[in-house]
Amino acid sequence: MAITGAADLLATWEAGLAEAPTGRALLLHRTARPDVDATTLPVLPVGEREADLFALRRALFGERMQVRLGCAACCEDMEFDLDAGEFARSLSGPDHSIVRVEQDGWDVRFRLPGVADLTAAARSADPRAALLARCLVSAARDGADVAAGELPVPVQIRIAEAVQAADPGADVTLNIACPECGAATRAELDIASYLWTELDAWARDLLLDVHLLATSYGWSEPEILALSPLRRRYYLELCADV
Repeated sequence: MAITGAADLLATWEAGLAEAPTGRALLLHRTARPDVDATTLPVLPVGEREADLFALRRALFGERMQVRLGCAACCEDMEFDLDAGEFARSLSGPDHSIVRVEQDGWDVRFRLPGVADLTAAARSADPRAALLARCLVSAARDGADVAAGELPVPVQIRIAEAVQAADPGADVTLNIACPECGAATRAELDIASYLWTELDAWARDLLLDVHLLATSYGWSEPEILALSPLRRRYYLELCADV
């Protein structure tokens, strides 16, 4: 993964300010995977996107992730660290995008859902049926083709289990024991939201640095962003000493 420069990251942040969370997540994924066509990213398996975003977080802000979570039992705040690199490695994308279920004469092939599939299905009156229809590649019983709506509930359950097994990174859930009461709290880790919050704080701090250096030295924004973080910090220290 190529490390994105400060100017490009600022452009991503600026574009994301007017976007909903799903749009921001897509912008971050584009930053993480510049090698993939933008139209392809929304249909990649969700677990692959999550792994890409953890890898981007590691590249931009390092391994250590600080997480705060309220205990579901006693409401005490819990703070702990996670390893972004470990998550990126453990959530490596699935080896294939199609799962196959064979049961009681049924032979079903199903595409692992992407973010676009989940978003579209959520808008439907019956999200489960909509997702099944979008991602079903083929279905047959005893050699005869059937439609998505004809799949019985046991087969649908088997499909869901096969998808979960093939793409476990699609649902990153933490299970944390409270140090105060010992109760376990389960919570989903939304890496896209976490990373956007960090990027937003970084961008606002950087723009303040640009303002201070431009005021002190008369340099343009591109000239300041072209400086390494170390040199920018050094010049800021000189400004503070004046």
